[in-house]
Amino acid sequence: MRWRLVSILSQILKKKQQKRQNDNYRQKQDPLKPEDLPILRHYKENIDRIKGECGNSTDVTIREFLVSGHKVALVYIDGLIDSKMISDFLLEPFMEKILPAQQDIFQFLMDHALALGSVQTIDNWNTVYDSLFSGNSVIFIDGCNKAIGAETKGWDKRSITEPTTQLSIRGPKDSFTETLRTNTALLRRRLKSPNLWVESLKLGTVTQTDIALVYIKGIANEKIVDEIRERLKRIDIDAIIASGYIEQLIEDQTWTTFPTTFHTERPDVVCSQLVEGRIAIIVDGTPFVLTAPALFVQFFQAPDDYYSRFDISTGIRLLRIISFLVALIGPATYIAATTFHQEMIPTTMAIAIAAQRENVPFPAFVEALVMEITFEILREAGLRLPRAVGQAVSIVGALVIGQAAVQAGFVSPVMVIVVSITAIANFSTPIFAMAIAARLLRFVLMGLATILGFYGMMLGLMFMAIHLCSLRSFGIPYMMPLAPFNISNQADAFVRFPLWAFKNRPPFISKGNIKRTGENQKPGPPNPDKGKNNNGDES
Repeated sequence: MRWRLVSILSQILKKKQQKRQNDNYRQKQDPLKPEDLPILRHYKENIDRIKGECGNSTDVTIREFLVSGHKVALVYIDGLIDSKMISDFLLEPFMEKILPAQQDIFQFLMDHALALGSVQTIDNWNTVYDSLFSGNSVIFIDGCNKAIGAETKGWDKRSITEPTTQLSIRGPKDSFTETLRTNTALLRRRLKSPNLWVESLKLGTVTQTDIALVYIKGIANEKIVDEIRERLKRIDIDAIIASGYIEQLIEDQTWTTFPTTFHTERPDVVCSQLVEGRIAIIVDGTPFVLTAPALFVQFFQAPDDYYSRFDISTGIRLLRIISFLVALIGPATYIAATTFHQEMIPTTMAIAIAAQRENVPFPAFVEALVMEITFEILREAGLRLPRAVGQAVSIVGALVIGQAAVQAGFVSPVMVIVVSITAIANFSTPIFAMAIAARLLRFVLMGLATILGFYGMMLGLMFMAIHLCSLRSFGIPYMMPLAPFNISNQADAFVRFPLWAFKNRPPFISKGNIKRTGENQKPGPPNPDKGKNNNGDES
């Protein structure tokens, strides 16, 4: 019986293997993929092919005409085109133009009848579908094995609005949109230079998403540009919906909570980073633009740092760094001090904390964990609910739950204060990606503080520092210019020098024209002796 089952299983496996070999052979025997097939000469067959492959979709519009006795079909996707452009620049020339004797209909329409800015010749089905689903119109001519692609894009798009995630007091109030060409135009308005190069490619086998690689030729490091271009071309995925897909597919290190690419919705931030030598990646359909390489100190810099005086900007930036540390180690410090190191707390404060925790049935770690998780739930609920309701839920929920938990004796008032200060400090980090990294690592440090006290905290912070120093962003050390330390590049790290002191671009990013500021740019009062001769008279 056993040998019979074995023989049956072996026969099944042989049949599957034979079928797999036959399928592979058929694929090898087919030299042309469907998208590489040429366009047919009979326009009716081309129309039937479009209807069949698109499933007779109702938004695929096909209009047939006669131009000087020649049968012509106009195909476009309703909703992606400008109907007025179709009427004024395609239909009217079809009806009014008369083909001269002995002239090719295809070349005549290309040269005279189509009064559009962009017209291209299409000779394969891959380009046909790419043009249709990009908002262009395709014209098939009976008896011609080529088609005409006319640019008629005109879908509805969101207007330029104020940024919603990275607000600024003195900075510009425009932000990127979901339209690729609008975003590149916002950069062109600010960087009026022919050296601003824009390279286009498509990613996603199903979505065919338009991607733009933007950099300043002569300033950006060509090696980094080639590396980013190569990583983008290696992407083989069915869909690219937003820039977050690109970020996860090209980053240097996956197993880290720290972001190694920078994303922003502000054109002024992208322009300033392009001038420094970084490279921008714009994805059609998302208002967030990626820039690389990204450094750790970059996530604590806000746009207003460069629109205000350097002393004010330096003070606020240092405040952000202190707030980041508070958000990272606040609850862990409280747990370690109250559990293992009571001698480090002043006597009066230790007595007050002990009196408040007298009726709390849980240890400090459980108390902090419950409060932190509760606050994270409230914050997440406030983000997902409608704006008018979300703010009320997050604020009222925190007040009501915190007060009720204290009165019920589940947590101490000191713990509510610690969690509240930690949450507020976390909001001061200007970039959300770095703020959420602190939120996750906070729980790890809380666990280490529960086991080993301050020694566990120091051990966790030491491993975090080693991990940060090991990270790379497209080959650039993540902790530059702190590790490795370079004193000449500290003008815009944790402190900000005056703008006239920015002599050169960061040399570890830019490998071209690194000179940034001219000579004698330091401002000062006017020289009273300027413009006078040796006798003291005005010249």
